[in-house]
Amino acid sequence: MSAKSIAVVNQKGGVGKTTTAVNVAAGLALAGRPTLLIDLDPQGNATTGLGVQKSGMYPTIYHVLLGAESLEKAVRGSELSDLRLVPSDIDLVGAEIELVGLERREHRLAEALQPVLDAYSYVVIDCPPSLGLLTINALAAADRVLVPLQCEFYALEGLTNLLKTVKLVRERLNPRLAIEGIVLTMFDGRTSLALQIRDEVHRYFPGEIFETVIPRNIRLTEAPSHGKPVMLHDLRSSGAIAYLDLTREVIRHE
Repeated sequence: MSAKSIAVVNQKGGVGKTTTAVNVAAGLALAGRPTLLIDLDPQGNATTGLGVQKSGMYPTIYHVLLGAESLEKAVRGSELSDLRLVPSDIDLVGAEIELVGLERREHRLAEALQPVLDAYSYVVIDCPPSLGLLTINALAAADRVLVPLQCEFYALEGLTNLLKTVKLVRERLNPRLAIEGIVLTMFDGRTSLALQIRDEVHRYFPGEIFETVIPRNIRLTEAPSHGKPVMLHDLRSSGAIAYLDLTREVIRHE
């Protein structure tokens, strides 16, 4: 059976998107599911978050999208035997512009992924903080969309735009695309605003919210600087426990 592809998307930056992509991918790998993490963000934070040095890398997802190399050639290993990575670096900034002139520009990632899907149980795609051509490629290649949502004032406003984009992609490019779920991140239960946003999200999107809530946690912010998922940095931390719980929920949707 070929892999289930999950795009981790939110056009807002700083909502825990890469943290979610890296740690869900690591959680799936720890559960014995061979997983491929694709770093589709020019900042390359998922790449460094798995301890891969970005300088002088070849090939990366940039070369794959432009057709210079196959996706298989770009795959790297990680500390976890069941987790592999297709890295990214700053070159990817140019891809948004260079893709515009190419045929089937929205389907470049989907087509590149096709030959490797049978080798994995999951493909997790970390998207950039925009709804540009890179994110559209991820949505055209994915089966499911996982949305990390920070509990802050403008959260719902951005979410509405994102869900409109998902609907458009489903209608025009990828009819199988569905919402995997919305996960509340950076949650601080001591603030009334966080609790209010949580209640509002549940009211507007009933049945689409993961039960697991990701707390604010110092270990989660430290882990990337060590080039590790949080489970390998501090398995007992509240951040690691939360992402393992979230992974269990994703597996329940299999």
